[in-house]
Amino acid sequence: CCLPLLIDPKKSLMMPCCSKRICYGCVHANQMREKEGNLQQKCPFCRHPLPKSQEQAKMIMMERVAANDPVAMCQMGSVRFNEGDYNTAFEYWTKATGLGDVGSHYNLSLLYMNGLGVEKDKKKEVYHLEEAAIC
Repeated sequence: CCLPLLIDPKKSLMMPCCSKRICYGCVHANQMREKEGNLQQKCPFCRHPLPKSQEQAKMIMMERVAANDPVAMCQMGSVRFNEGDYNTAFEYWTKATGLGDVGSHYNLSLLYMNGLGVEKDKKKEVYHLEEAAIC
């Protein structure tokens, strides 16, 4: 549908196969099309088969990270952050910012603001906020 997606992850889904964020409306429409046509479940964007388990989805995501996909790196940074591993989240987000990921700049600003895995640093916090705003 090519509609601009909100940052709210409750209204969209990131596909592990292609790192594209797809709105739930498009996911639903694709599921209906597949059900009506007795088709295999595939990604609405890239048409790769959907992973059969969380482990397989994680493995596919790590392949995307290894291929230097900045969106996948940002996502893995968020996974590590939610697990409490701030140092690894910092590493993923730093690599992703080097590849131009805006969300990672914002996430790094939060780390510097709160001193999670890094020393609090107002200058770096503002730098990453500005970079996120410019992109």
